[in-house]
Amino acid sequence: MSTTITFYDIPSKLPINAYSPNTWKARYALNFKGIPYHTEWVEFPDIEGLYKKFNIQASSTQQDGVTPYYTVPLLHDSSTGAIISESAAIVEYLETTYPDTPRLIPPGTKALHAAFTSAFEPQIMAIVPFSIPAVNAILNPRSEAFFRKTREESFGMTIEDMGPLGELKEKQLALLKHDLGKVDKWMTEGDAFVMGETPTFADVTMCAWMLFLRIILGEDSPEWKGLSTWHGGRWGRLVKSFEKYEVIV
Repeated sequence: MSTTITFYDIPSKLPINAYSPNTWKARYALNFKGIPYHTEWVEFPDIEGLYKKFNIQASSTQQDGVTPYYTVPLLHDSSTGAIISESAAIVEYLETTYPDTPRLIPPGTKALHAAFTSAFEPQIMAIVPFSIPAVNAILNPRSEAFFRKTREESFGMTIEDMGPLGELKEKQLALLKHDLGKVDKWMTEGDAFVMGETPTFADVTMCAWMLFLRIILGEDSPEWKGLSTWHGGRWGRLVKSFEKYEVIV
């Protein structure tokens, strides 16, 4: 299978380069399916121009409900001419266009996967106070300036004031543990994945967020080492099970 897919992602200063949970959802899917692709890195200020180059609309809006919100991942498949944004839409496209590859959304489960994502992602929001300063610190200069400006405008405070410290940090970690505990209870004890022993897009979604946590907290940090053992070690095992798909090309 020749490489016809270009995958657009945001770079960072880290050796792994890719960090975004949203792009990792789609990247995991490409790697899991074994579909050849290559990555083109796009700094934050250049994402809007990429959309205009392809003459496509943003898939979401900013908090005002009107202003377009230009994001990655973005996938361009030159063999079909398709240009898709948003990770779930990309995975659905790959499932349909490359049916001979391993499936992540079994037949009849599209709505269930959408519902799972809608239910899961609020349970991870306790990381927001950690994530914004951490992401800002790993971005390249042009993206850092853009990210800082837009986030400080959105939250009404400086990046430096966003990160929780001391007792507040411990409270946020406790809240994250509590919320992930709810997710753990959704699944059968001992099962590796949401649907038993077979990974699906629901697992990809969770793993992308766990990988993001490992990246921003630091693999050797006490916070990640603790988190990876929560709920019987479910989250550490999940990331480990997708390790072979943690590839950037």
